[in-house]
Amino acid sequence: RRSSDLYACLLKKNCYICRMKEEVIIRLVSKQSDLPDFHSRNFFHSKEMFSIMEHTPSLEPCMAIAEDGQGCVVAHMLVGVFRHRTLFPPFVYWHGRAYGEGEYDDSVNRDRVFCLFLKAMTDYFRHKRCLYVEFSDLSCKMFGYDGFRRNHYFPVKWQEVHNSLHSVEPSLRLSEKMLRRISEAKEKGVASFAIKEDSPELRQAYRLLKRFFRFKPRRSIPDIQFFRMIAASDNCRMNVTCYKGRVIGVSVCVYSEGNAYMWHMASLRKTHHSLHPTTFTVWSAIDDAHKAGMRHIYFLDAGLPFERSRFRDFILSFGGKQVSKYRWFRIGVPGINRLVDRLL
Repeated sequence: RRSSDLYACLLKKNCYICRMKEEVIIRLVSKQSDLPDFHSRNFFHSKEMFSIMEHTPSLEPCMAIAEDGQGCVVAHMLVGVFRHRTLFPPFVYWHGRAYGEGEYDDSVNRDRVFCLFLKAMTDYFRHKRCLYVEFSDLSCKMFGYDGFRRNHYFPVKWQEVHNSLHSVEPSLRLSEKMLRRISEAKEKGVASFAIKEDSPELRQAYRLLKRFFRFKPRRSIPDIQFFRMIAASDNCRMNVTCYKGRVIGVSVCVYSEGNAYMWHMASLRKTHHSLHPTTFTVWSAIDDAHKAGMRHIYFLDAGLPFERSRFRDFILSFGGKQVSKYRWFRIGVPGINRLVDRLL
């Protein structure tokens, strides 16, 4: 029997509808033409992001919409469903991904509506046969804890890195070693600049991202069409680090609600070690975010949650601080999900 909070669920015309006792209706929309009018401040849950996902091969968006009795949107949350193909062994699978908990009006109970979103989304992921689902970058560590537990998600302790850009000049937070590396790279001819969708460097940057993450199955690099649209957006900045006409580093940042979010980053850290491409790429993204007036820069993936992480320590050397959070996962095979939950 389903929860008393949720009834009359159906999947029809790309809208999954849940009707609550409190006269709040939850709809899951998978086509932009079905989206109602609403205002969004968070790029990760905006109509623009929905459109980018919808026009990217192997990526499907799903927007959860909460409407009151008058049909006004009081909350919304966007997630993406990625399709993967592996060669060894030959296998196709899907996984769900969400950044943050969405946006909510002050007139609604944020925790309660999120629990309803999560219930509906979990049914949607099950319908899509997702191998696993990941929720990250929630506003606070314990947000949605009860809802996640009721829907059989398990938490993984995660150390995130946040850099403040408004109180002190970012360059003043760098060590002498970092300043020397950046200065040496500039003297050797390394430069960083933003690219647009028609830039000749975009294809090089995309190949670098694909190559960098090819053996990291948890990280998903979408089709190049995704990065063309990201580069064309006023809310995103795609920087490349170049040396003698060759792209040796790339970063993708989202500017949203006065903050910058480092989404993707890759570099040729082995073949061009003496040029310090990783250092220069990260510093360029931080410096650009500061010049754009952003208050903070958040690294959405600063390494796996091991006690010791070389990459996380490297990111912290730019003057950031660690913040303890939970990331929530759900594996599509119930038996394995229960086993992993007990082991963690």
